Amino acid sequence: MSSTRLQGKKVAILVANGFEQVELVEPRKALDAAGAETVLVSPEKKRVRGWKFTDWGDEFPVDLELSAARPADFDALLLPGGVINPDTLRLDENAIKFIRHFVAADKPIAAICHGPWTLIEAGGARGRKLTSWPSIRSDLRNAGANWVDEEVVLDRGLVTSRKPADIPAFNRTMIDVFAAERATHAA
Repeated sequence: MSSTRLQGKKVAILVANGFEQVELVEPRKALDAAGAETVLVSPEKKRVRGWKFTDWGDEFPVDLELSAARPADFDALLLPGGVINPDTLRLDENAIKFIRHFVAADKPIAAICHGPWTLIEAGGARGRKLTSWPSIRSDLRNAGANWVDEEVVLDRGLVTSRKPADIPAFNRTMIDVFAAERATHAA
């Protein structure tokens, strides 16, 4: 079912190779159906490859290279998980600067599974209640986050979920939060 709840909203989806494919595809589909303009941003030049639970998945075209992306042009940020993807992004200073902009500007962020790992480097975990894949719970707690084991957690514009099974609740909450924010990008 399509709607226009997110009409005029521009959402960056930041990924490197090895993102959990379903954690990009299903949230992006929901955002697009709600009227958002989604932009796949990556440090990769032309294509980025997903991960399907236990093996490499499909390739996706990169809409905008990270080196050319201006975070001020976006209203919100989606951070899919997978292990390889956020581990790569958290070592990329340009990716951390990109994420840090959303944190500092209090723009809405949605992160699922291992996606919140990057928030540690960007200064977006301290003092926040959030959830993630259980294996990074200690990392988040050590970074000052209040980690909880819940399907979806909302804390001041930060939406987090644990795993692919949480995607329906994650998508509903993400769309509600992204719709509540006023459009801030340049027209």
